[in-house]
Amino acid sequence: MNNSAANQTPGKKPPWRCRFPESEQTLPWLSMLLDAYAIIDKGVAHAIKKEIKKHKTSLACKNNCASCCRTHTDIPVYPHEMTGIYWFAAEQMPQTARTALRGRILSPPTDASCPFLIDASCSIHPLRPTACRQFNVFNKPCAEGEDPFFTRRKDVLTPIQEFTDKAFYTVLPFYGITAESEKNKAIKSKIIHTQAKNLKAFKWFALLKAMDDFDNRQ
Repeated sequence: MNNSAANQTPGKKPPWRCRFPESEQTLPWLSMLLDAYAIIDKGVAHAIKKEIKKHKTSLACKNNCASCCRTHTDIPVYPHEMTGIYWFAAEQMPQTARTALRGRILSPPTDASCPFLIDASCSIHPLRPTACRQFNVFNKPCAEGEDPFFTRRKDVLTPIQEFTDKAFYTVLPFYGITAESEKNKAIKSKIIHTQAKNLKAFKWFALLKAMDDFDNRQ
């Protein structure tokens, strides 16, 4: 099911660009999306390094820490990101994870956690949204049920806007905006942000059909 999926490029260190060579040849939007995420990841790495140096602190986020996946009630996700999520979940996700995801979509978890959180891990991690990539916490891990954005904002990473703007600039052709002048206007007006949905509130039932359609083509 995977086609040389999100492996680290040899000789590179994080952040690195995820690569799906076969799919990128047939899905033009996918390369744009992966390029944008690489920019976001690079910006996050720079911001973390800057924060650690300035405040002599350390990053509290660790592998398998899914606190924000459970406590955040508003996770913005954009149409280009949703397209990536649909594709990844339907065509790249391991079968065991797809089965678990089906269950979570049909019967949403009672704890209001992200539908893509499976076994305390993000099942769409390579294609996770910008909001998830940019949310990082310093100093100490989140307490049970805590959203540090409201309880200790100073410990939450502030993304570098230059990288965020560059990433969104990269995907503007997805929205039919190709002229340089129009791209610059779109970034300044932030019009693309009016397209965002709430990942947790969104009904992902159409994703089940995408999975079925892919299975029927195999």
